[in-house]
Amino acid sequence: MTTTKSWWSEENLKQRLSMLNGRGAAVRCLRKFFQDEGFVEVDTPALQISPGMDRHIRPFSTQLTEPFASESQQRYLRTSPEFAMKKLLAGGQNASLSKIMQLCRVWRDGERSPLHHPEFTMLEWYRSDADYGSLIADCERVLQAVSNGVAQALKSDGMLHWQGNTCDPNKPIQRVTVKDMFVRHAQIDLFETIDDFSVPNPSPEKLKSEAQSRGLHVGENDSWEDIFFRIMIERIEPKLGMGAATVLCEYPSNLASLARRTSDDGRFAERFELYACGVELANAYSELTDPAEQRIRFEHDRTLHEKLYGNAPPIDEELLCALSFLPPCAGAALGFDRLVMLATGAKDITEVIWSPVP
Repeated sequence: MTTTKSWWSEENLKQRLSMLNGRGAAVRCLRKFFQDEGFVEVDTPALQISPGMDRHIRPFSTQLTEPFASESQQRYLRTSPEFAMKKLLAGGQNASLSKIMQLCRVWRDGERSPLHHPEFTMLEWYRSDADYGSLIADCERVLQAVSNGVAQALKSDGMLHWQGNTCDPNKPIQRVTVKDMFVRHAQIDLFETIDDFSVPNPSPEKLKSEAQSRGLHVGENDSWEDIFFRIMIERIEPKLGMGAATVLCEYPSNLASLARRTSDDGRFAERFELYACGVELANAYSELTDPAEQRIRFEHDRTLHEKLYGNAPPIDEELLCALSFLPPCAGAALGFDRLVMLATGAKDITEVIWSPVP
């Protein structure tokens, strides 16, 4: 029996060992950074009542059977530690839990590519009494800490690399808006395609027409959101994070997810995504603390989930209760494996994972 192509074979491990050592250096640097910033590292369970409602994420489900129970209960492997961490933040204000972080495994079905893996590591952190602007500075320092730590461990150039593109993590992060990027790279005034910013799913007709006139394929039944992400993937994302990291902010409010709307202009959500070398690394919000509005968004997303996949996770009622106690705060989720890939120059995410999913 040959083992030359197995992830645990001597040849394979030898080829990946420097990148895996870089991963270890990145873990140490991250923990030191957050410890120096006064964050408490928390640990939340992988099994959750609800993994979230994002229509683009398919969770893994399982059954939990308690001792002496007559029936099992459905549970989900977390797609993010967000819900549990927000509950800790809501209940921990008098217990010095105003700044928390977690480095943990998460699971998403239907994802496997050079940049995706069904089981991966996520870095997530929250700051109380802060908005998403403060997280941009965090992201800048996280990129620097990881890249410099990896460079010291591997004697590399300290740059982020992906598919021939380079990003200098020691340069200030560039801040651009969704609206400006659609005009610059797709020649579309995105906000003119939204008739009603109060609805979560705008009519797709205007955006469909604009996309088709610029040579983009649009499916007959594509929603406004489907078309938005197709334009993002094909025209916008490949231009972001070149030379220096980029924060893409001011998302339209119908894509707010768990972010709050801006107080002075309800068309925008206080949300950004971080890019380097055309790769999305992080997603961050000024967190929504209104349980009534969050319920409306969850119900809408749950309906879409059922339409797409035939079923949908339940709403986490405990989270909605916790939102009533959640202080003003901001949170970010960063794909740790992707950042290590860029810092080590890996060409596939499995090169920086010790034991890939078979």
